[in-house]
Amino acid sequence: MNIQNQAFDTRADTASNSAPRIIHLRELYQQVRQHSLSLCAPLETEDYVVQPDAEVSPPKWHLAHTTWFFEQAILKPLLSGYRSFDPDYSRLFNSYYKSAGEHWLQGERGQLSRPTVAEIFSYRQAVDEQVLVLFEGDPSNTEWLDVLELGLHHEQQHQELLLMDIKRILGTNLSMPAYSEAHWSAPAVTESWTEFQEGVYEIGHQGDDFAYDNETPRHKQYLYRFAIRDNSVTCGEFIEFIEAGGYDEPTLWLSQGWDWVGENNIHAPLYWFQKDGVWHQYTLHGVKPLSEHEPVVHISYFEADAFARWKGCRLPVEAELELWLEKRPASLSPTSGLLHPNRADQPSNQVWYWTASHYSAYPGYQPYSGMLEEYNGKFMCNQFVLRGGCVATPAGHYRPSYRNFYLPQQRWMFSGIKLAKHR
Repeated sequence: MNIQNQAFDTRADTASNSAPRIIHLRELYQQVRQHSLSLCAPLETEDYVVQPDAEVSPPKWHLAHTTWFFEQAILKPLLSGYRSFDPDYSRLFNSYYKSAGEHWLQGERGQLSRPTVAEIFSYRQAVDEQVLVLFEGDPSNTEWLDVLELGLHHEQQHQELLLMDIKRILGTNLSMPAYSEAHWSAPAVTESWTEFQEGVYEIGHQGDDFAYDNETPRHKQYLYRFAIRDNSVTCGEFIEFIEAGGYDEPTLWLSQGWDWVGENNIHAPLYWFQKDGVWHQYTLHGVKPLSEHEPVVHISYFEADAFARWKGCRLPVEAELELWLEKRPASLSPTSGLLHPNRADQPSNQVWYWTASHYSAYPGYQPYSGMLEEYNGKFMCNQFVLRGGCVATPAGHYRPSYRNFYLPQQRWMFSGIKLAKHR
């Protein structure tokens, strides 16, 4: 067997001690794959195929691409004589892996009515059946399990993307329909800060649990004395920024940010609008009046940076935010059913926090090899790191060392603001 995209720290498992991991991953595979289907269950067929913006992918594409990943990275290398479900799918559902061949342009994914949604469901079922057969093979052969585990976390990434894209798709409709029903309150919070002393700190993933290649290696970093505000920036605070003329004051904005505001007529966060003089926002639970105590969400890096400057603060660098997050475990219940941030006092799993750190490699970074070398490293240019998780992050997928990353003008993800300052 030769899995060309294998580059993990392989575990020295024997047939006896690998059995619990095989059982765990088999159960997890079925759970993760089913959860993707459950996320799409509230949709109408028409919702699966549209693409209102180039950065948004149709839901049926997500369902197919995550399936393509298992077919391309596991079934094709492992199964001698494996026949693809459909040869065209290699091009249609490859996202950006140049080493895996040609791929359909991202901005044109919504142009295709075929394959149908029903055909995509058949594709998932066929690949799942083949993958589950592999679990019945030689228990001493565990090399492929590392790739499978990566594939499961990859699908969990797409589950969050699914909710981001579904929100954009539904929110583009004039009727702004609700994806699901939910009711919530947003309690007021008292401002507090956590201070950190100057010194050398260790940053990056530690332990034997799963982590992406870009979270490693763990390394030392020198930080000056700093403080991070515990509570997230709220909608009420951001309304004050708007009413103070924040979007009209060029001294608050980075040069590219100021150009972005002017060229795109930006005057409020994404999904915000005024109705009868009252600020409202579209949520996955429909249109709701803004609550001043909710965390502000769907903010670009440019907006987060301008707001922080307006407050006389700054955005934290990612090492600072990782240290802060390590002291505060994820607190959102995955069974709450709420897909909108409502607690500015919760430290994580409410909104992703922009950091002032450019997305780049850690010292000693070793990317995956083969096709998977393109998974993270090729995007280390012109993007900023976000930390903290959000309401759309699947349960078990969050950790303080997790490095999310987006372009500074993007804001359709669940992104918010964390304030920091020097001491």
